Amino acid sequence: MANSKANDFLSIADQFKLGHLVTESFHPLTKNLSQTVQNDVSAALKILQQVDAQALMCMRDKVETIWEMGQAIQQTLKSGHKVFMCGCGATGRLSLVLETLYRQQFGETNQIISFMAGGDFALIKSVESFEDKVEYGERQLKELGFGENDLLLSPTEGGETPFVIGATVLASKISNRSPYFLYCNPDHLLLNIERSRDVIQNQTIKKVNLTVGPMAISGSTRMQASTVLMLAIGVGLLFEHQTKEKFIKFYLDYLDRLTSTDYRLIESFTSLEANLYKSKKYLNYISDSNLGISILTDTTERSPTFSLRSFENRLDHGHDHSLSYLFIKDAENSAQGWSELLWRKPRPVEWPELDGRIGLEKLLGFDISSHGLKSRTKEIPTIDFKISYDNGTVCFECLSEKVSFNWGTDPLFNHLMVKMILNSHSTLVMGLLDRYQGNVMSWVRPSNNKLIDRASRYIQQILMNSGKSASYDEIVHKLFEEIETIRDNESVVLKVVNKF
Repeated sequence: MANSKANDFLSIADQFKLGHLVTESFHPLTKNLSQTVQNDVSAALKILQQVDAQALMCMRDKVETIWEMGQAIQQTLKSGHKVFMCGCGATGRLSLVLETLYRQQFGETNQIISFMAGGDFALIKSVESFEDKVEYGERQLKELGFGENDLLLSPTEGGETPFVIGATVLASKISNRSPYFLYCNPDHLLLNIERSRDVIQNQTIKKVNLTVGPMAISGSTRMQASTVLMLAIGVGLLFEHQTKEKFIKFYLDYLDRLTSTDYRLIESFTSLEANLYKSKKYLNYISDSNLGISILTDTTERSPTFSLRSFENRLDHGHDHSLSYLFIKDAENSAQGWSELLWRKPRPVEWPELDGRIGLEKLLGFDISSHGLKSRTKEIPTIDFKISYDNGTVCFECLSEKVSFNWGTDPLFNHLMVKMILNSHSTLVMGLLDRYQGNVMSWVRPSNNKLIDRASRYIQQILMNSGKSASYDEIVHKLFEEIETIRDNESVVLKVVNKF
């Protein structure tokens, strides 16, 4: 079976060999990050802030394109039509975050509809094979009622995700409004990939190139890429400006303010969380509906990036527990928790052929309510990490550690800052737990074709660093053999490396 699956992948591997892309490359500032964090957490936080600042400063040159996209968004809404947003993984989650922020700011609406590969269930756990299928992107878009006067915004970190491309191309055929395709790699590199070329050369699709350099951890687009995509869409969706001049002033000031908070203020939390895990304790992130979805996003994205056990589901008997979990403090049951998190009722994918595997009942099995919190604390030793918002102030509190950030009342700004700080925090927690080497994502979980290629390349890189070598095909076959038996909390990359 493993040999057959390996051969199937190798037959299409040329479509998913993405090592030449900027988002897959290695950032020079973080080449020794795993060593730095072991010796000096404060210095590591400073490095990650520098990487974020570099990415945000690259966004200064994107102001004209972002202004034009913002005008298209506002015109669509004023005409009474709908704005859709779609993505996979991190970009799917940021799309759901932005819909939530719109609802927080403007109230109940049916004009903003976000979706991700696998539906709301994929907020917690990526749905195998969804990202790789063009037709699934088309199907989810159609089922949500996308119409001839609606606008689709399609963020995709790499610019090559089949699901997002499928939805985007279909939107260009259905709607009178050109969809916007946002991505973080140079056009000349993406033109070598057939599916990306089909979008970039399509004159009915608007392109927003947000190339901002390599990620802090190689390929970890949950970090800088998803930050700039969330910023670009957010300032167009959540703010209306009468003139381009006023927008430019607002936007450039926004960028400056996003780089002004010192990440080193959370140093004690990073060391504390890592030490809790080392002492066999678990963490409960506790928040309210104001910040919950961005905290959930960071905690769930740790799982595929670092091969951590994903959130436990109460419907899975005999389950093990994830290191961390998110709970909405005042929600009395799971349904209420999810409605408060999303500021709407959940929208799971209920296709008959899926037999409810990612449907509503399964989604509610991830009990993020106070009831779920009580159950978890009875089963395992936990510590609470509270992140709260009150009248312009975001407060982090865990055991005796406490720090407050006075960022004001702008929801987009608060969520971007919470996202960047938690991304840096969780990345360094994982560094303290030896979950990457230098800045190589050596614990990546290869759950789709893109990640199978990434894992194979990293195996090749680590072997080369140790003076060994193996062909790509040999590595892929070994990788599929190990995938057959790999367990949560194991590195399939390192297991394959040890086979050579």
